[in-house]
Amino acid sequence: MNAELRADVEALTDSVRRFALERIAPHVDAWDKAGMVPRELYREAAALGLLGLGYPEDYGGTPAPFALRNAMSVAMARYGASGGAMAALFSHNIGLPPILRHGSRELQKLVVPAVLRGDAIAALAITEPGGGSDVAAIRTRAHRQGDEYVIEGEKTFITSGVRADWITMAVRTGEAKGPSGISMILVPGKAKGLQRSALDKMGWLCSDTGHLRLEGVRVPARYLVGDEGAGFKMIMSNFNGERLAMSAMALGFAQACYDEALDWARQRQAFGSALVEKQAIRHKLVDMRMRIESTKAWLDAVTEMADAGKLESDPDCVAQVCVLKNHATQAMQFCADAAVQILGGMGFMRGTKCERIYREVKVMMIGGGAEEIMKDLAARQWQL
Repeated sequence: MNAELRADVEALTDSVRRFALERIAPHVDAWDKAGMVPRELYREAAALGLLGLGYPEDYGGTPAPFALRNAMSVAMARYGASGGAMAALFSHNIGLPPILRHGSRELQKLVVPAVLRGDAIAALAITEPGGGSDVAAIRTRAHRQGDEYVIEGEKTFITSGVRADWITMAVRTGEAKGPSGISMILVPGKAKGLQRSALDKMGWLCSDTGHLRLEGVRVPARYLVGDEGAGFKMIMSNFNGERLAMSAMALGFAQACYDEALDWARQRQAFGSALVEKQAIRHKLVDMRMRIESTKAWLDAVTEMADAGKLESDPDCVAQVCVLKNHATQAMQFCADAAVQILGGMGFMRGTKCERIYREVKVMMIGGGAEEIMKDLAARQWQL
């Protein structure tokens, strides 16, 4: 990382830290109870340029390398300490890329500027009740009727699925089976025949996660993203960026757990001295720090590969992203568990960062590609 980029990373990190400490961390418990973050938060984040980081200037964004985007994710996770708030606020980072890469100029102008201003919410809908990780088994179908597509089917576990104004959806078109029959289409959140219901979850409580039912939903044919049958490649390409971002988030959450545990250990008195003076506690903190440092070094290395243009074209980079995601989320899991243990009874109480992160870690290990899928994909990329 050159000096100019390093300075940009430090400045962005400081800005995100202040935003997270002032506008997210104090309100997360209330948002969790409400089951959502306020719409105003999107506009506030947009005003700071956070929603548009990495997007074209033509649509109100700021082109930025992965080094900056990942630094934002790390800082937001570390100081905001809410996966739910991040999932809600940045769901457009998985919903918009297919439109930007493959959608018509008309679609891009219709959707992207409003989302980057914080005036609209974008989501991605891939998973189905009977499909899970098997993307090629998608059953939701879109039939072409004149100048429209008529969509029938179901989607589940959709981040921002209840409130999204625009949903980039994977559907099956034509008669082809398997991956070659999958297409991507844009569905308005207010489309007639679209029924949405919120799902109850273990964590990410302030991120609405929806179950979608589509019964005769009609959308203009021009809302097709790219060509029919090209959706599977779009989805696989989209996953690479999502997994890298999740690795950065996991690092930030691991750091949040470490920060809270260290602060508690320095202040908490037990048996005549601070907890941090106990060898057993110091060793836990060192074990946490060891995993954090290894994750940070690996994230930096893979980020450099991504900024060199290897994220989609280099099999080794794809494999690295997969196993990095596993390593980062395992580090997050270890640090959350250790922090709860160090805080003891207080770590079991709502209101502590580590309690929230302890509940949220599992979705990080599943979402964007479960550990088992990541290992198998890496093995194929490395030709094992």
